[in-house]
Amino acid sequence: MNKKATLVTTPSENQEIVHVNLSKRSYDIAITSGQQDSLVSLLPGWLEKSRFGFHGTGKIILVTDDNVRPLFAEKMESSLKQAGWQTKLHSLTPGEKSKSLDSISKMYDELVNLKADRQTVVIAIGGGVIGDAAGFLASSYTRGLPFVQMPTSLLAQVDSSVGGKVGINHAQGKNLIGAFYQPVGVFIDTDVIQTLPDRDFHSGLAEVVKYGVILDQEFFDYLETNTEGILKREAEVLRHIIARSCQLKADVVEKDEEERTGLRAVLNYGHTFAHAYEALCGYGELMHGEAVSIGMVDASRLAEKRGLIDSESTQRQIDLLTKLNLPVSLPEGSNLDTGKILDRMLLDKKVVGGKLRFVLPDRIGHVEVFTDIDVEDVKSVLERDSV
Repeated sequence: MNKKATLVTTPSENQEIVHVNLSKRSYDIAITSGQQDSLVSLLPGWLEKSRFGFHGTGKIILVTDDNVRPLFAEKMESSLKQAGWQTKLHSLTPGEKSKSLDSISKMYDELVNLKADRQTVVIAIGGGVIGDAAGFLASSYTRGLPFVQMPTSLLAQVDSSVGGKVGINHAQGKNLIGAFYQPVGVFIDTDVIQTLPDRDFHSGLAEVVKYGVILDQEFFDYLETNTEGILKREAEVLRHIIARSCQLKADVVEKDEEERTGLRAVLNYGHTFAHAYEALCGYGELMHGEAVSIGMVDASRLAEKRGLIDSESTQRQIDLLTKLNLPVSLPEGSNLDTGKILDRMLLDKKVVGGKLRFVLPDRIGHVEVFTDIDVEDVKSVLERDSV
C-alpha cells in the first residue's frame, strides 16, 4: 500500500508542500502566499524528477480564460519568457462550453504551430474548467505532455486540481470524454483567490467542509473555530485549509487513483443530492459548492433516519456552513418535485446496478457508502420531513 500523502511546512518561506505518492506519477502540490513567480523556479525540478525526466527549458503552452488572462496568466507568461522558455498563451471563453472537442481541436492546432514535442509543457491557469480542458489536451497530444496546474479558484485548489481527473463535455453529458492523467506539479498561491467574488469563494468552502466531515474531525473542529480568519481570507489560514484539504484528498486518491475499488466514492459526500439540485434548478442558479452544501445537510439527515448519526452532528454541519455563508436548503420558490429529483438521481454516474449510492456519515470525520437506502427515507428528506 502507498504511503500517505506527506505535508512539509516551511513557515519562513510562507510555503507548504503536499507530496502525492503515486509511484512514477508522484508529484508535489506547493501552497504559497504572494509568491506567484516561484512557479518559474519550481518547474525545472518538477520536470526533472517527473516521469518525463528532462532538464533545462523548452516550450510551454499556457491555457487560461479571458477573465484570468489579464489577472495572472500574462504575468506568468512574461516571467517564464524571462527564464528562457518559449511560450504560447491560449485563452478560452469562460464557462463549461469551452470544455469541448472544438476548443481542444483549436489548441491542437496551436501545439502543431508551436512544433510541440513530448517535452512541451502544458500549464493550466484558471478554475476547474481550464484545468479539465488543459489536462485533457496534455493527456492526448502525442500520447502525453507534461502538465502543470495553477488553479485560481478555491474550488479548483482543493478539489479538481488534485487527483488526476481531466476531461471535456459531450452534447449528451458532462465529462463523458476524459482520462486519469496526473500533473507533474500543482502550484497554488493564496493571493490569487483574493480577487474571487464572495459567492465563488464561499462556494469553494463547501468542499473544504466536506473533507472535515468525511475524513478528519480535528480539521472540522479547526474550521469551526477559525471561520473569521477564513472569511477574511487570511493567508496563513488559507494555506492551512488548502494544504489539509489537498492532503486528505491525496490520501484517498493514492489508494484508489482510477476509481477501481470504490474507496474514492467517499469524496462524493453530498453530491448525489447536489448533482440533482444543480440540474433541476438550472446550472447557474446554484453554484456547485452551494448545491454540495445543501446536499451534505440532506445526506446527514438521511444518516439520522438510518440511525447512523445524531441530530447534533447534523446541526454542527448546518451551523458551520451557515457561518461560511453557504445555503443549507434549496432556494425559496424552487419548488422541485420529489419524483423528478429521484429520477434525476437515478441518472447520476454514482448509481450502481440501478440502486442509489449514498455516502453517509456515522460521525464527524468518518463516512461509509450505502446502496441499500430505503427510497421512502430519501423522499422524507427531500420533502423536509422532521427526522
